[in-house]
Amino acid sequence: MANILISPNKYVQGAGELGKLGTYAANYGKKALILITESGYKRCGQIVEQGFLDGNVEKIYEYFHGECSKKEIQRLQEIVEKESCDMVIGIGGGKILDTAKAVAYYASIPVLICPTIASTDAPCSALSVIYTEEGVFEEYLFLPANPNLVLMDTELIAKSPVRLTIAGMGDALATYFEARACQVSNATSCAGGSVTLASMALAKLCFDTLMEEGVKAKLALEVGACTPAVEKIIEANTLLSGIGFESAGLAGAHAIHNGLTVLEECHSMYHGEKVAFGTITQLVLENIPAEELEDIIAWCIELGLPVTFKELGIKEVTDEKLMAVAQAACAEGDTLHNMPFEVTPQKVCAALKVADAYGRYLLEEK
Repeated sequence: MANILISPNKYVQGAGELGKLGTYAANYGKKALILITESGYKRCGQIVEQGFLDGNVEKIYEYFHGECSKKEIQRLQEIVEKESCDMVIGIGGGKILDTAKAVAYYASIPVLICPTIASTDAPCSALSVIYTEEGVFEEYLFLPANPNLVLMDTELIAKSPVRLTIAGMGDALATYFEARACQVSNATSCAGGSVTLASMALAKLCFDTLMEEGVKAKLALEVGACTPAVEKIIEANTLLSGIGFESAGLAGAHAIHNGLTVLEECHSMYHGEKVAFGTITQLVLENIPAEELEDIIAWCIELGLPVTFKELGIKEVTDEKLMAVAQAACAEGDTLHNMPFEVTPQKVCAALKVADAYGRYLLEEK
């Protein structure tokens, strides 16, 4: 199996870059479908409009209906065809971006990705996560190419709710540990090959950046400051984690996230918050040294990431609920099977309980 690394064609990060979107878009076509939420348009629509004042690119807006589902993708495909759009621009959070990527793929046109938050590693990937209309994970849609452009306006992102960037750190936390597991098992990555040295280096750099800059970035964001630590965390959450997870692979943490989506109580939690707990559970499955595990959990506690069932919103914990999560995580074709040892629902259920117990133990110590 070949070693493969994939990445977006172009990655742009800096303050005020969204105001240049029209200039960037002119390199890809003449008419854009811009997918955004109504609240997102109120927040940054004026900035976007300024970027298209030269008139080189025509645009139409369409408000996102809230879920990256097959029905929503089909609805937007029909608009692209009716309006003869030759590119799709997604502006917003992970589900909007995944939807934009899927629509552009089915229409065989370029896609430009403009996150307004740094809450997941979705922007850079050749992947859309498809959910049911009720928000339950359904499947991964692997795309033949990464986005043509990923544009990160750090000034805008720094003004987003702090919890979202912290959730992005939770998502990025999984990158190195899942990559490490895939390297040991020689699992096929999302890129369709074995792990490259470059992707492992980026995954490790992602982890090191989170550990060194994460708390500093949180404190800066809480007082509305876009510092070098914030810039580094935005890159770690988006580019480093994006290339790292895709070209090195997914394993236990994201599969356990998918399992948690079967519990309606967890639907109020962000993707990265559930992935953070999934990471702790994966590390319990791997039986890593206690000191290492405690360091990771303590970091999560400092940031406010969930480390217990209670913090995930699960008010009444039962064996039936945990087994439902474990069975979903172990579903055929999910990434839990990329772990370098056999994983069963029973083992996952036990690891979930231990992860929660460890979280409660360390919270009580604080």
